[in-house]
Amino acid sequence: MDALTLLHERGSMGKLMGPPPSPEQLEAIYRAALRAPDHGELRPWRFIEFSGEGLERLGELFAEAEYREDPHIGDEALNAARKKPLRAPMIIAVIARVTPDVPKVPKIEQVISAGCAAHGILLAAHAQGLGAMWRSGKYAFDPVVRKGLGLDEDDEVVAFVYLGRLGGRHKPLAEHRIADFVEHWT
Repeated sequence: MDALTLLHERGSMGKLMGPPPSPEQLEAIYRAALRAPDHGELRPWRFIEFSGEGLERLGELFAEAEYREDPHIGDEALNAARKKPLRAPMIIAVIARVTPDVPKVPKIEQVISAGCAAHGILLAAHAQGLGAMWRSGKYAFDPVVRKGLGLDEDDEVVAFVYLGRLGGRHKPLAEHRIADFVEHWT
């Protein structure tokens, strides 16, 4: 697959199944992530890989976050939170490891750089025939989850990238009119 085809055809895959990516596939995925733009060479990324029991531990963190938000929450809702990470055989949490007060490299640039690393993960997965889904949602910002992941005060969860083999139907890619997004100053 050439680079432009990859960029034009990548799409999110919500239905993922096992097995998780192989060690060789993961090496290619991380090598792509580490090529993200990096003003100041800060390497403002950290990756946490969840598979097997790690997915269950992440699910427990999600359930704990739900309980802290609402101590009267029902068992059904707690179990639903526990199952969310089990929608894929592997998840990679992409963390923006922010170095505060760096001259010429504000926090937003460091977070965007980590976002580019997450995009590299998605592209490398697609290039290898894997499915991937970038998820964030409230758990990315929840203090219980942040603490459980060992984040520092300035760190940010940029993405939970769900990875696996393609499963189920593939929804068609949305068509976009370039003119709707481009403004020309001539």
